[in-house]
This record gives sequence, structure tokens and C-alpha cells, in this order.
Amino acid sequence: MATLGRILSWWGQDYAYAAYWQVRGTLRPGKRDALQDGTERPVLIVPGVWEPWGFLGPVIDALHKAGHPVHVIPALGRNSRPVEDTARVVAKYLDEHDLHDVVIVAHSKGGLIGKFVMSELDPNERITSMVAICTPFAGSDYARFMMMRTLRAFSPDDPTTVRMGRNLEVNARITTITGVFDPHIPRIVALEGATNITVEDGGHFRLLDSPDVIDIVLDVAGRPAVVQEQIVDETVAAAATDAPAPPATPDTGIPIPPDADVERGATPETPSVP
Repeated sequence: MATLGRILSWWGQDYAYAAYWQVRGTLRPGKRDALQDGTERPVLIVPGVWEPWGFLGPVIDALHKAGHPVHVIPALGRNSRPVEDTARVVAKYLDEHDLHDVVIVAHSKGGLIGKFVMSELDPNERITSMVAICTPFAGSDYARFMMMRTLRAFSPDDPTTVRMGRNLEVNARITTITGVFDPHIPRIVALEGATNITVEDGGHFRLLDSPDVIDIVLDVAGRPAVVQEQIVDETVAAAATDAPAPPATPDTGIPIPPDADVERGATPETPSVP
């Protein structure tokens, strides 16, 4: 377990990151059209609540430098609308731009939106996979005490959260990344059937600038579609037979951090954080 001093340090760094990137991501987010060139798999960015798309600047820059066309959705604004409404905006963008073999890279609430799209709004299977960073798939116990409706929507008993929790079909195509401490999600629960990675770091926002997290994002985004489908097939087969899950990460050239805790096909009763 992390020491109190380390947790307090993470907490301070977390809000320093959030403050800096709220300002920079709003005032100098970059030219979004210039991000869409590249020959690798297209990536769609879905930020968290109250986050402009530029808030994910370090992840966006790394993906674009690696050759991925990066798509952002200004119509999301600061992402304060309900998950289902925002998911329809994302699905419309995919259709209008006729994107295929897409990897969603999402932060926090963005992972809930991405899963909603994958589960219910992607009949043409435009989305290949998703990386969800610090997403409260099982909700956050703190949300019950929030004054604003936008934040109360993250409660574990929110109807949309419960609905998405029951839908397991797309989970094998999702990679979750969390730290060992998250000031906004006190009880981190593994997403059943997904690849759940816990890095030896802490925070809710600052992980977006973590070299380990960015390496994992690049790893997933750069996987050939056939490798991603192999992961899905093996995970689904293991779940159907109650067999042990296959190795969590194929050899794709970018190593998972050696001190990371990786689980594939975990159940909600098997948290990814001790």
C-alpha cells in the first residue's frame, strides 16, 4: 500500500495537472484538423466530464507522433450531458466521417460513453477496441454525495451505469488502466471480461501524462486487428469454459510496465487494485 505522504503527493500533483491542462486544453488545444493525418489506425478521443478535448494533450501528441490520425469532437463541449446523449454525438461523428477500425481512447466518463457506443450504437462495428483511463465502470461511491446532477450520475446505482455493467459483450475489446490510488474513485473494480491494468502510480488526471500509461495506449492502438480479435476470442472462450484467462498482453513490441498488475477476464469480485 502507498504511504500517506505519497498519496498526498499524488493528490497535489493530480490537481496541478488538472488546473494546467484545463487552461492549456481550452486556450491552446492545437489545430484539430492537423491531427487527422497519419497512416496508422484512427483514434477517437473521448474526454471526461468537464474536460475539453485538449485536456488529453499528452496522449493526443503521443498518438499523433506515432502516426495515428487522431479525431476529436468539439461538439462534446465540456462533456456535461448524460452518457447516452453524449454517446449519440460520438456515434454520429463516426458515421459522418465514415471511420472504421477505430480505437477509442477515453478518460474517466469518456470510457462510459465509449462503452455505450460500442454496446448499443455501433451496428457497423466501426470500433475495434477502447482504452479507458481511470473510468468508474462500477460507479464511484463519492457520487452519491455530490450536489450536482452531472456528478451524481456516477453513482454505482445510476441506471445507465447499471445498464452498462450488465452488458458484457464488448468488454473483451476494452483495456482499462488505473493507478493504485484514485481520489475520485475510492473503490476500483475490475471490468469483467476486460484487460485490466493497474500501474504503480496514483491520481485521476495526472496519469494522462504518465509514460507508462502512454506506452500502454500506444500498444493497444498499434495492435493489428487480427491480434485484437485473437485476444477477444481467447478471452470469450476462457469465460465460456471457466478456464484460466490467457496471458494478458501479447508481444506487440511495447512492453507493459514490469511493475504493473495485469488481469485479463477479471470478474467484478476480483478487483484490479489490492
